[in-house]
Amino acid sequence: MNKAAVIYWSGSGNTEAMAKAVADGAKEAGAQVDLLYCTDVTGVDAYDAVALGCPAMGSEELEEGEFLPMLETIEPSLAGKKVVLFGSYDWGAGEWLENWEGRCTEKGITLAADSVKANNAPDDEAISACRALGAVLA
Repeated sequence: MNKAAVIYWSGSGNTEAMAKAVADGAKEAGAQVDLLYCTDVTGVDAYDAVALGCPAMGSEELEEGEFLPMLETIEPSLAGKKVVLFGSYDWGAGEWLENWEGRCTEKGITLAADSVKANNAPDDEAISACRALGAVLA
């Protein structure tokens, strides 16, 4: 049984809702799942798979106060694990997620599935996509 971490930062609750759907999808597919707020993460060595969720902030950036410092700490441990990304945005076209995917590539992190993004609150389609993303972790 795969052990998966679903790690997220959420300001409005939109990305948190997505994180819960990713966790549900992973559990339904048979994974053992820990749903973690980014400030509660000390490492990812105990996990086979990691889902990372962060909304777009500022000018299409990751949240810099809590999420980014945590990400920088765990990035060296993500190579070789199943990793997926998700998050919500309010303006633009979700360019922050493309930039984040590029960052992963530069760090030697291979993404296990297409990332999922939602404009503002995730609709039924986005929640379904998050559940499917979670199943990839199992």
